Amino acid sequence: MDLLGTIGTGTIFALVLVVLAIIIVMKAVRAVPQGDNYTVERFGKYIKTLTPGLHFLVPVIESVGRKINMMERVLNVPSQEVITKDNAMVTVDGVVFYQVLDAFAASYKVNNLEYAILNLTMTNIRTVMGSMDLDQLLSQRDTINAQLLHVVDDATTPWGVKVTRIEIKDITPPRDLVDSMARQMKAERLKRAAILEAEGERQSEILRAEGAKQSQILQAEGEKEAAFREAEARERLAEAEAKATEVVSAAIASGDVNAINYFVATKYIEALKEIASAPNEKLVLMPLEASSVIGSIAGIGELAKNVFGEKA
Repeated sequence: MDLLGTIGTGTIFALVLVVLAIIIVMKAVRAVPQGDNYTVERFGKYIKTLTPGLHFLVPVIESVGRKINMMERVLNVPSQEVITKDNAMVTVDGVVFYQVLDAFAASYKVNNLEYAILNLTMTNIRTVMGSMDLDQLLSQRDTINAQLLHVVDDATTPWGVKVTRIEIKDITPPRDLVDSMARQMKAERLKRAAILEAEGERQSEILRAEGAKQSQILQAEGEKEAAFREAEARERLAEAEAKATEVVSAAIASGDVNAINYFVATKYIEALKEIASAPNEKLVLMPLEASSVIGSIAGIGELAKNVFGEKA
């Protein structure tokens, strides 16, 4: 009976030792997953950082202090109200992208890393956007993002953190301000439409004036050409009359009476033609010397006979 009790006690003790050994081995062996870093503490003091892979610790003496995610993470910035430089109240929210580069600094140089980054970002959003007008806030988001990134990244560098991007998601002005901006935009559109319409009418008037000018120029050119042609015709007529006068004068000098009759009859007939073609004359009276006209025509015929007879 005493032997059985002794064997049972020994077995229990051995089982306890085996369990303790298993626990010690589990505490001594650490597998760090990819994307994480573990800090190691010896009696509560940091001594080293474990990178991804299998590691061995001294049981009881060494332990894992902090488990840090080394991958890039996203932190949502909640909405907050910001007063702009021109006293406009707007509601702003955003998002922050950051990555831990130094596990030791992120673990032991700041308490609650995400909370610290969040409050730092919200404070700088109010500072940066509060120094700008509303129009600048709505039109210069890239500038705002760049300024926030520069300030927050410099502030978080001692914490072993790299802030990669800060983006402002929404900027919401008050409802009455939105309505006012809509009316302003409508007025601007109407103004641009009126300017374009006036510019179109101006261009149309210019084109019409140019067309009228070109038409007058062409008309003047035509009248000039017609006057030139008319003058040329008159010149040739004058030359022909001069030539005829010269021929008649030569005939008179030679004693040919028929030439005189031809010259007088021609002028007489032209005068009668002008009298008959006058638009204000309804009745044409032949002169009393109509027989002279007939005699002149007979003289022209006699002259033609003499000329053709000489040629024959």
